[in-house]
Amino acid sequence: MKAVAGRMKRWRNSLRLRLLAGTLVWIVVAVLAAGWGLSSLFNKHVSRQFDAELGTHLDQLAANLVFDEAQTLRLRAPLSDPRLARPLSGLYWQVDRMGAAGEPETVALLRSRSLWDAVLAVPPDALADGEMHVHHVRGPNDEPLRMIEQVLRPAEYPDQALRLIVAATEDLISEPVARFNDLLGFALGALSLGLIGAVVVQVRTAWMPLERLREGLAQVHDGRNAAIEGRFPSEIQPLVDEFNGVLARNAEIVVRARTQAGNLAHAIKTPLAVLANAANRDDSALARVVVEQVALAQLQVDHHLARARAAAAVQIPGQRTAIRPVMEALVRVMERVHVERGVQITVGDFPETTAFRGETQDLQEMLGNLLDNAYKWASSRVDVKVAARNGDLVVTVEDDGRGLDASVREIVLERGVRTDEQRPGSGLGLAIVRDLALLYGGDIALDASPRGGLRASLRLPRA
Repeated sequence: MKAVAGRMKRWRNSLRLRLLAGTLVWIVVAVLAAGWGLSSLFNKHVSRQFDAELGTHLDQLAANLVFDEAQTLRLRAPLSDPRLARPLSGLYWQVDRMGAAGEPETVALLRSRSLWDAVLAVPPDALADGEMHVHHVRGPNDEPLRMIEQVLRPAEYPDQALRLIVAATEDLISEPVARFNDLLGFALGALSLGLIGAVVVQVRTAWMPLERLREGLAQVHDGRNAAIEGRFPSEIQPLVDEFNGVLARNAEIVVRARTQAGNLAHAIKTPLAVLANAANRDDSALARVVVEQVALAQLQVDHHLARARAAAAVQIPGQRTAIRPVMEALVRVMERVHVERGVQITVGDFPETTAFRGETQDLQEMLGNLLDNAYKWASSRVDVKVAARNGDLVVTVEDDGRGLDASVREIVLERGVRTDEQRPGSGLGLAIVRDLALLYGGDIALDASPRGGLRASLRLPRA
């Protein structure tokens, strides 16, 4: 269900799919309407032509009816259509004498040979002289017939009313219409496929610049390019130029901000260093307080300088740092710094191409603090693993020390919080790691390690 919901959401959010769907629906509706209209027009045309042909036979029948000397009704000459002489051919004529009440006689006066021994059952209908009606009746083989009838009064016997009937099977209408509909369906189907293919090609062609723009943005986001490269259509090029201009101005502002932050930090560090040197020459209680507070102030300056540097680096596209060289250098430093503790470190294997999308100094700061914290609390072993998950980079550092209670794991991530005042440190290490990770869109999580100690999982953007 989640997969279906995800596909439906992508469908609703896809402009290309909505454009294609709307165009395809319009093509289908237009083709169906055109097919229905053409089929209806052809059906009416065939019906009118059919009725006209029946009318021609009816006129020919009326013109050939004569009374002989014995006042017997007969045909002066056979009708021209040979189907009228072929039994059960599907084309028939019949002549009835009308009674005084307007009802036909029970026996037809004349009929075509095509009727053989059958008689057309004509529905009762009151007709004025010369008026023509159309009916649908059943034929000799119970076939559906389309029939026209007309009442005429011969000039020789004006008191006698004759009902002239001509009928033909409706297959003569349905069969041409069916053939036409088949041909029309094939033609409209081919036209629809051609239109759909043209629409798909047009949409794909129109979308290619947008795909190139998306790829250019992805390259900027992944750190492969500092700006969107290439030429685009005149409708899109102004957008690309504006975006590249924003990137350039943003990089300039970031560089200026980093320079100012660095200048401010060095300006503050100089008087702090002077105060620390002066206080170190004195052994009074006040001097010790000054030394302690100056050291704390220097840590705070370093912390905020690192935040400012990372915040600026995040805004600059194209940053990329390989993990392996940084990790190997930090491991060598930690082994020398904590050589007296005898802690063994193991780094799991990971691809050489694994890289962090950010500055090298920030990565060193985060990994260095995690490794230093693990070395301080480990009993004998530290394990490091690097893995890629869903476009992110996850660095896991575990130790086999005494670990942390679940109630204090979130607290130690706060700036300046320490769980053991006997161990060296300022309480800023994990706080710096979390601050830098958040600035890059990542995070850090603390939980229990299977070895009994603490496991820190650092999630960062992967290049």
